[in-house]
Amino acid sequence: MFKPIELYIGLRYTRAKRRNHFISFISLVSMLGVALGVTALITVISVMNGFEKELRERILGMTAHATVRGDDGRLADWPKIAELTSAHPRVIGIAPFIRAEGMLSFGQQVNGALIRGILPEEEPKVSEVGDKMIIGRLDNLVAGDFGVILGRDLARLLGVVKGDKVTLIIPQASVTPAGLLPRMRRFEVKGIFEVGMYEYDSTLALIHLEDAARLFRMQDEVTGVRLKLDDMFAAMSITRELLESLPGEYWVSDWTSQHANFFRAVKIEKITMFVILMLIVAVAAFNLVSTLVMVVVDKEADIAILRTLGASPGTIMGIFVIQGAVIGVIGTLLGVIGGVSLATNIDTIVPTLESIFGFEFLSAEIYYINELPSDMHWSQVYSIAGIALIISFLATIYPALRGSRVQPAEALRYE
Repeated sequence: MFKPIELYIGLRYTRAKRRNHFISFISLVSMLGVALGVTALITVISVMNGFEKELRERILGMTAHATVRGDDGRLADWPKIAELTSAHPRVIGIAPFIRAEGMLSFGQQVNGALIRGILPEEEPKVSEVGDKMIIGRLDNLVAGDFGVILGRDLARLLGVVKGDKVTLIIPQASVTPAGLLPRMRRFEVKGIFEVGMYEYDSTLALIHLEDAARLFRMQDEVTGVRLKLDDMFAAMSITRELLESLPGEYWVSDWTSQHANFFRAVKIEKITMFVILMLIVAVAAFNLVSTLVMVVVDKEADIAILRTLGASPGTIMGIFVIQGAVIGVIGTLLGVIGGVSLATNIDTIVPTLESIFGFEFLSAEIYYINELPSDMHWSQVYSIAGIALIISFLATIYPALRGSRVQPAEALRYE
């Protein structure tokens, strides 16, 4: 006799039988349900990881990993602060900046803007704006030349191109014989950048640091110093170390605090999608329960014969647990194979489908990310597969208990 007997009979029950193909069909449906749920879960979570990674890179392409500001919003001794912070082994880039708000006008068009004064030679050390230029170059900003580089959408809203002159109006008044008038200055458009984030492309305007200091009357002061770290995920601990090492009163913040709500929302959305898609696996588990219950009813005579031959209730229970486990394991394995295949090849599958059906899944005119990014983590794949297997094993408990409680005399009464 093949041993263990539970494994032998449980594997036999998973194969199709001539007298009851319906149960085998339901078993197949349950298996495919588990596979579909695991495939969908791995694919969707990987795509959401990809979107989160893409957005993080685009946001951090313009946002420094950490920022040091003065207690009153101004930093007078920024060269000293830059020297002190650069001494930290995990700080790899430093650049001063001036931040202010104003309004840009061109002809009849007026639009609010976030003005950032930068040093063109230092800015590439902390941001990727130099690599995002679509017209002109970052070093076109020259001190005293009063040039400006605009985001693509801001330039489109104003209707300007390279070489046009825009008027910058700032919320600081000048005393004139006619009274108090807002200060304004004409700037020549030196270039246009496109980051891919509407927040920056529609509001940000870059000017030279010295022009910003002269315009906003900051003399040798700046708003703060932007830092780039060797590991952006260690920003919180590094900023604490920097704060303790700096003399005097300073504000040190990192990118996680500046965009905390956004990334918290993305995390909550990922958890929600995980729970929703796991319900697909749960539905398949309910199908597995119904399948095993029908098998128990169909095999009552066989169970009774096994019991009369000396099989214990635990043996009978093990038979149906193994049958359900086989369905769950095969379904999970197929789901992992399908999910990993989709997640790793989605960048080629989607364009193929678009060319076949003649539609654009993510239009570049509407979405800034016009392709589906994917970032599969094996730890998440293992977690999804583990949860699917646990749900499948739990689904076998009730049918297996019911099978173990079959009474031989009652089952064989009418045989």
